Amino acid sequence: MLATLLLSQGTPMILAGDEFGRTQRGNNNGYCQDNEVSWVDWSPSDTGEALTRFVTRLADLRRKYAVLRQSRFLDAQWHEALGTKDSTWLNPTGAEMKPEEWKNGAAKCLGLLLDGRVHTNGIRRRGSEATLLLILNAHHDVVVFTLPKVASGRDWMRLVDTNLPEADDDAEDAPRLAFGHRYEVTGRSLVLLLLRPARPRRDPPQR
Repeated sequence: MLATLLLSQGTPMILAGDEFGRTQRGNNNGYCQDNEVSWVDWSPSDTGEALTRFVTRLADLRRKYAVLRQSRFLDAQWHEALGTKDSTWLNPTGAEMKPEEWKNGAAKCLGLLLDGRVHTNGIRRRGSEATLLLILNAHHDVVVFTLPKVASGRDWMRLVDTNLPEADDDAEDAPRLAFGHRYEVTGRSLVLLLLRPARPRRDPPQR
């Protein structure tokens, strides 16, 4: 849930203690409770410290990648001059969602492709931000998601898998995943992938 919040557009609304699992015992309106419900216990715990580290990673990713914090509404419309969309919703086959698929109540997993080639401030010229793929699985079981091929990219690098919260996936040795790779998205989890740019083309030497 914290990853869903921090990787969404708009301003994340986080209450003190959310970052280490404070719950207010399920009370969402505890401002008038002068007791353990609203008090914040700042004493560290192993679970709380691990969650804080994870939230810190999410905040760092949000700060690093501008496509996660755009100042305008995404329109998902084809930009003829740029040859792409700012955002595309995908089904688990890696294909764009069709209108009838949105009416399928059994569909529990989808992806959101945020294309950094569309300028984040809406200017009609090619942007240079990173392209990210966000996969959300609300199903209770594993869903196999086929990673799409994207122009100007060579493969995907995993940044986050909430089933592996301690993995340092922003490191240089983070897993590289080929286009068409069938990624097993764990039940009720979220995955964030970074498109690695294609290698620059090298012209053959002139004789």
